[in-house]
Amino acid sequence: MTQLDVRPQAGDTVSGATPRGGSDGDVRGKGLGKGSVGLVGSAVIGISTVAPVYCLTSTLGSTAGEVGMQMPAIFLAGFLPMLLVAFAYRELNKAMPDCGTSFTWTVKAFGPRIGWMCGWGLVIATIIVLSNLAGVATSFFWLTIGKIAHNPSIAALDDNKLVHIVTCLTLIAAATAISYRGMTATKGVQYALVGLQLVVLAIFVAMALQKASAGTFDTGLSFSWSWMNPFAVESMAAFTAGLSLSIFMYWGWDACLATNEETTGSAKTPGRASLIAMVVLVGSYLATGVAAQMAVGSGAEGLGLANEETSGNVFEVLADPVMGSLLGVLLFVAVLASAAASLQTTFIPVARTVLAMSTYEALPPSYAKVHPKFKTPGRATIMAGVATGVFYTVMTLVSENVLTDTIFALGLMICFYYSLTAFACVWYFRGDLRNSARDLFFKGIFPILGGVLLASVFFKTLYDAWDPSYGSGSTLPGLDVGNVFVIGVGLLALGLVVMFVTERRSPAFFRGEVLTKSTPALVVQD
Repeated sequence: MTQLDVRPQAGDTVSGATPRGGSDGDVRGKGLGKGSVGLVGSAVIGISTVAPVYCLTSTLGSTAGEVGMQMPAIFLAGFLPMLLVAFAYRELNKAMPDCGTSFTWTVKAFGPRIGWMCGWGLVIATIIVLSNLAGVATSFFWLTIGKIAHNPSIAALDDNKLVHIVTCLTLIAAATAISYRGMTATKGVQYALVGLQLVVLAIFVAMALQKASAGTFDTGLSFSWSWMNPFAVESMAAFTAGLSLSIFMYWGWDACLATNEETTGSAKTPGRASLIAMVVLVGSYLATGVAAQMAVGSGAEGLGLANEETSGNVFEVLADPVMGSLLGVLLFVAVLASAAASLQTTFIPVARTVLAMSTYEALPPSYAKVHPKFKTPGRATIMAGVATGVFYTVMTLVSENVLTDTIFALGLMICFYYSLTAFACVWYFRGDLRNSARDLFFKGIFPILGGVLLASVFFKTLYDAWDPSYGSGSTLPGLDVGNVFVIGVGLLALGLVVMFVTERRSPAFFRGEVLTKSTPALVVQD
């Protein structure tokens, strides 16, 4: 016979919250639509949120500029800590399938303040990437129309800052409205858009390899297995910068976990979906990176991926040379579709994290409202849309290199809250680690390794980002500090301020009376 004996730690308090299931009685239901997402749908959400075509056009060039021909190795190196952290997410989700994910789990492991900052890191990371997605979608919107109409003046409209901002805000508003209507509103569209991205990438890879074998471009390279050696990167600073970009390229798979309260088989399906999504992503990135490097090289001249004039938007430059003018349009459409699809799904984790934080009294109660018809956190979704629009507008007005700088700053936020979640897994399950070899590895060794790797990248990036030349090399007027450092540290500092203000208004959560620290249920075999 097997029985469960829930044993809180000394000093824990028991909340009067309505239990939702799992091993912790104070984990609450949110009123979200249950059973609306299956395994395939959850995996599609993860891939769509990451937006592989958008990530590749934004970071292929920047990564090649940092690590040269070792770009494929860096893609693999970035995949490793993500895979290790994914095991932590899977185990925590089995114990507590809560849409607050990192926030809820770190509160249960480390207490309210660390958990609140972890939730803040997730929210801010999502707002940064939403703004970046909207910027890329805006650029490719005008580029695509100009290319289809064979009118360069239309494509040039993106260079008009006012037109760019207005278009960007319109896209954000549209994505917010669609996300507001619920998980099933665009399910078929998401399947189609993810399928389009993967098919177009496959065509690009095939045609790039054909161009490489024909020696079409002078800068092309012959494949070498040395490209897979991360230890061949020239310096630790370059390795860390490249790894930060690579980590950014995998960010978003945890959206599968944010829908755990709406997924069929909520304890197991989201974890499986996240692993499927990451396998698809690493395969796509490696194939595209190797093919592009073979076709045009990783140098800074001509079509080389590291050319500073084109590295911020690689596919815009490579579309016609690699795929021809007709199929090149398809690549433009794929980037636009990638960014647009991700705009919709990326609202999922931020809105549901805000919903959870509000439900547990860590944010104002107004954000805990779920739309009675659509079963979505409506007010939280609108808040995320407004915050995204404001952030992008401000950053566009103060920085000429907003896309590059926000991507590097995003890497900081990702490492911050992913590493905290990994450490939370080890601490929460510390009593289970001697139960079996499986528990030792999946609840202990793998998560701690992933957390240490990401924490190391966080602190090394923070140190390097102090240099004004880091990232885009741009600085704010009067400051001799890189924009990446200012954005990253500034947003974390803002989180501390907001947390202290919230604590004065919602003391119960911060006293540990709402969501309590605990250990998991102990399984005893009789």
